[in-house]
Amino acid sequence: MLDEQSEANLLLENVGKSYGRKPVLERVSFQIAPGEVYALAGPNGSGKTTLIRLVTGLAFPNSGRVLMLGENIHEGGFAVRKHLGAVVEAPAAFYPYLSGRANLERLAWLSGLHSPAERIRDVLFMLELVAVADQPVSAYSLGQRQRLGLAAAILSKPKVLVLDEPTSGLDPDGIQKVHEILKEQAASGVSVLLSTHHLREVSAYTDRVGILGGGRLIDEVVMEGASERTRLRVSEPERALAVLQTLPFVESAELKGEVIVAQGPVSRMIKTLIEDGHEVYEVSADYFDLYEYYRERIKHA
Repeated sequence: MLDEQSEANLLLENVGKSYGRKPVLERVSFQIAPGEVYALAGPNGSGKTTLIRLVTGLAFPNSGRVLMLGENIHEGGFAVRKHLGAVVEAPAAFYPYLSGRANLERLAWLSGLHSPAERIRDVLFMLELVAVADQPVSAYSLGQRQRLGLAAAILSKPKVLVLDEPTSGLDPDGIQKVHEILKEQAASGVSVLLSTHHLREVSAYTDRVGILGGGRLIDEVVMEGASERTRLRVSEPERALAVLQTLPFVESAELKGEVIVAQGPVSRMIKTLIEDGHEVYEVSADYFDLYEYYRERIKHA
């Protein structure tokens, strides 16, 4: 988390939402820095889409507030929302009888974009839509409409990009293209918030993952360093585990079956185990499986 709220492009403070007597979200708080990718994960009905709608100003919270660049998204009007690019409940809605290019031209006019023709050409190229740019959107496939939605979201070069299931309905090439663009957006300083069920796909470039359950933010996973663990297959694994757990430079160690999974300096762990009389048969990286972690976390929420 950020130390200073002013550093966050997007900040949620104890946001709550209910419909009638039914609470949908309760006291959800997190913040996203410039250049950070934050993924929202959770089962159906956990409140992901409602949260996306609150962040984009399409719904109002019953409690708490949403700040974008330090201003309340629900009170700042266009002055705040001009920094936002979003696709909510994809695929995005377009005029079906107009071409993709014409739809983007209208969005550019509404946002007061300078040099719109050049920027439209750029986003159509980025999303690989040049070949269908002048065809009516009604003739687009689901995947093409999804990519046109992302093109519209990044058209005005927003500082905050909010996407609800951006890869839904895309083929593998389309999914890869969307991931590449989101990484490029983050690298340019954009704060990216996305909801997804495809945790293994986004784990390669997501900075943090917020897990929603029952309308609450039940966990937040910091991806940096999450995979820096080592699998050790050794003689007498239980005794070796006890040794590793006493070492101050070992951050964590646990036994999974007959294999020790530990986090710490690999060479020092191996040296200590050998000096203690153990044979080290195998050493390999233990890659953090975000999806499996999510499943366990939801199961025990």
